[in-house]
Amino acid sequence: MSGGSGDGIRGDTTLATEERMTTWDLTGTRQLVLICNGDSCSDRDADGVTLALRRALRECQLDPRVHTARTRCLGRCDDGCTVVVQPDGTWYRAVTPAIAVRIVHEHLAAGQAVAAHASYVQGEDGMEQVGGVVGGKPKPT
Repeated sequence: MSGGSGDGIRGDTTLATEERMTTWDLTGTRQLVLICNGDSCSDRDADGVTLALRRALRECQLDPRVHTARTRCLGRCDDGCTVVVQPDGTWYRAVTPAIAVRIVHEHLAAGQAVAAHASYVQGEDGMEQVGGVVGGKPKPT
């Protein structure tokens, strides 16, 4: 296997054991996509989002330069399924498998964020809310 997001997907519904337990060579990786798999996001098809995103990365031949990682809770449960693109600092809300494919084509391949689904973007002074996102509870100081 080679590439950042793996090509060990069996069928359309399960992640292969070797993909879950691989140490990837990240040389040349330019972007990291975090996919929340906390309880709320999992209830909103985080597995489907992961599979669609990884499949689209392979189809667009972006696998070597984009690494994906499934995470636990990213702390934006009302926005689930949450996907974050780094180092861009773009957080996406309500991501479905179809929106995940758009993120690959529009953001990762063409460099344009999918504005309709962005919840936060990296600004000069830190993260900035965009697009009608639920504000949430302030972080402790």
